Amino acid sequence: MPSPETTRASAPQRDTVQPTRQDEVAAAGSELIGGPVGRRALTGRSWWSPVRVIALVMIGMFALGMVQKLPCYNGGWFFGAGAQYTHACYSDIPHLFQGRGFADGLVPYFDRLPGDMEFLEYPVLTGVFMEVASWVTPGSGTLVEREQIYWLINAGMLMVCAAVIAVCVARTHRRRPWDALLVALAPALALTATINWDLLAVALTAAALLMWARERPLAFGVLLGLATAAKLYPALILGPLFLLCWRAGKWRAFGTALGGAAGAWLVVNGPVMIGAFEGWSKFYTFSEERGVDFGSFWLVLSQNSGQPLATETVNTLATLLMVLACALIAVLVLMAPRRPRLAQVAFLVVAAFILTNKVYSPQYVLWLIPLAALARPRWRDFLVWQACEVLYYFGIWMYLAFTSSGDAQRGLPLEGYHLAICLHLAGTLYLCAVIVRDALLPERDVVRRDGDDDPSGGVLDGAPDRFVLGYAARPPQHAAHFSGPVVRWGAGKRAGEGLGAGGPTAPGSS
Repeated sequence: MPSPETTRASAPQRDTVQPTRQDEVAAAGSELIGGPVGRRALTGRSWWSPVRVIALVMIGMFALGMVQKLPCYNGGWFFGAGAQYTHACYSDIPHLFQGRGFADGLVPYFDRLPGDMEFLEYPVLTGVFMEVASWVTPGSGTLVEREQIYWLINAGMLMVCAAVIAVCVARTHRRRPWDALLVALAPALALTATINWDLLAVALTAAALLMWARERPLAFGVLLGLATAAKLYPALILGPLFLLCWRAGKWRAFGTALGGAAGAWLVVNGPVMIGAFEGWSKFYTFSEERGVDFGSFWLVLSQNSGQPLATETVNTLATLLMVLACALIAVLVLMAPRRPRLAQVAFLVVAAFILTNKVYSPQYVLWLIPLAALARPRWRDFLVWQACEVLYYFGIWMYLAFTSSGDAQRGLPLEGYHLAICLHLAGTLYLCAVIVRDALLPERDVVRRDGDDDPSGGVLDGAPDRFVLGYAARPPQHAAHFSGPVVRWGAGKRAGEGLGAGGPTAPGSS
């Protein structure tokens, strides 16, 4: 009788995975629409494919998020600073229409702005996005009317980005399209989607991950380079990719991706760097010079300390903490019993950046939502994290309402806001912890439990290891209480395909 370490799962089912058959929370929630999918249900045989359903759900939730901003649209953004906080409907978009010169036809990065901010403090591709929206905004009418239209135009463009995210996540794991409902129904996404322009970078990153899953490293690199030209965080994903390609020996694919990313970033940034270097560099100098800000644990430390840390000290400490977190993630990647999935490591690195950064704006949660759906497609864990983020979302606005209410002191006091920050940190750390556990105990990973290896891994999916350290050289230490089949991952190009490449053998057979 074979040992548990060498026993393979019975022949894997290649049909679409139905979460209502595997996830108790998904099954309970499905009662609202008729209950879990039955065994004899005919799925995928109508126009209502999973991808189309998920895209429509995403558009519907995005529209609900726009409705939530209605009190601000009707006056909160324009008449009295406190209303946009008490109604929790703040957005940067209408304020920056005039504040960053778009109302006056100024060219981002090239024209100097009046006031304290001399140039637009956003990356180039985001600046292009903002400028295109201003071209469509009418030049006539009152400033309030133009700001309202500018927000609506941006919201429409961001809705397209949201639909792209939903479609890309649904198609990244071929057998698990319904996991994208985690993204489409994420309450934090609906609440934060139109605060700022982050969805542009998130959409490009989601498209890049889809291209990598389809074994198209050059397209992945180009899209990731464009995403980095819109927001800095997508560049962090190159770190996990480097480690995973190192372990699998996939250097050619990584080199192609890196070259594509660098080339695309330079194509977008090069002309502005040459023509308006001071304006182009404002994003980077502003990020370095800004002090401790909302949402970070640095703010909690600063506001509870008699002698707050200087900005330079915080920059150094935050960098050191990020480096330490990345080192620990590298150890996990190289020593885990099975090479972790790309989405898992990408989530951990981006989460580490968010946790150690000196600022956490509410919309930063958008960076993690698609990665979370791919890394840990489990409704209970996802909703626990989302609940913490929603509480933080309302916490920051209620705190700002408190600070802007004067003697009336309406809103959330400082102690309550610190609690909201701690909940945000705890929720993110919780999701990181379960993802790390899945990496150390691969049989607990709901994606691999179905016999898949790394469906978003592209050339990494099912690839044998070429370089491992210590723990990875020994057989996996499976959870003692786990009684299901054990999968021998990565024995061939695709786990479970062919007897010689990890083919099926029923547990207990000889």
